[in-house]
Amino acid sequence: MSDERGRPAAKAPRAVVFGCAGERLSAAERDFFAAADPLGFILFRRNCRDPARLFDLVAALRDSVGRGDAPVLIDQEGGRVARLGPPHWRSYPAAARLAELPDPLAAEAVRLGARLIADDLAALGITVDCAPVLDLPVPGADRVIGDRAYGNAPGRVAELGRAACEGFLGGGVLPVVKHIPGHGRALVDSHRECPRVAATREALAQTDFAPFHALAGMPWAMTAHVVFAAIDPEAPATLSAAVIGEAVRGEIGFDGVLISDDVSMGALGGRLGVRAAGVVAAGCDLVLHCSAEIAEMEEIAAAVGPVSAATAARLKRGEALRRASAVPFDRAAAEARFDGLVAR
Repeated sequence: MSDERGRPAAKAPRAVVFGCAGERLSAAERDFFAAADPLGFILFRRNCRDPARLFDLVAALRDSVGRGDAPVLIDQEGGRVARLGPPHWRSYPAAARLAELPDPLAAEAVRLGARLIADDLAALGITVDCAPVLDLPVPGADRVIGDRAYGNAPGRVAELGRAACEGFLGGGVLPVVKHIPGHGRALVDSHRECPRVAATREALAQTDFAPFHALAGMPWAMTAHVVFAAIDPEAPATLSAAVIGEAVRGEIGFDGVLISDDVSMGALGGRLGVRAAGVVAAGCDLVLHCSAEIAEMEEIAAAVGPVSAATAARLKRGEALRRASAVPFDRAAAEARFDGLVAR
């Protein structure tokens, strides 16, 4: 194939995001990434011990696939989910703590915190943050969400989630709203087993889905490994064409980049290649795999093809938004104001 000028068309990258094992790429990882050509990469604490080495690692990951704009993701929410931390980076409060502030100070603190996090990430070349959490925990839910959430009132969670997204985008970092269409009713941790939610579709629409619907225009979202029996009694959302088509893309109206949660989590069954193929077949744009085990990545790469034209368009829209939204700010003034709010 060729483009309109007769030049060879660029090969689309593979619809997957992979992790890497340490602070530097091994030769085996570099060779694998060059051959597999994943769309992007995700970082964990194992990769983030030293700022200079992390900066070089981000550059090396992009160099391995020959794309300087390859997305590099991280989970930097604040609180207990933070890959960057002291002594090299400041710590940030959990979402629930910021939500304790009175209005409108809570939204200001959330926006400022996200803007500061984005500044940390942008300095390292990281362009996508897997935050904010829009889940609504219910009494008795597993603590896997817990204080990562802004509370259980849909309207306020949407308001604070939007403030976080604005802060990230202002710093040139794409937010990933999660875990769509909602993880708050899960009574077990999806890292270990598959949660089942028995709520009616009407109840889900009024509660769990509502913050995601309010923020449906955001550029990226991450799925929940949760079975919603009212929509699909068998498959978790990540693997359910019904949940993704009817709820995520339909009722919620999300048309951005949809990435799975980690396919190696215990909530999903079957071989990793089967899981990965199922993610794409269900309607997700991208498969996420985090362990950095090369044998696992090879199995997934063999099962997942290049990004679709629809995914490429969504990625392009997100990148255009990221570049257009970044604005300069006074870091020192922002930190002083943020710390003053948190101290309340």
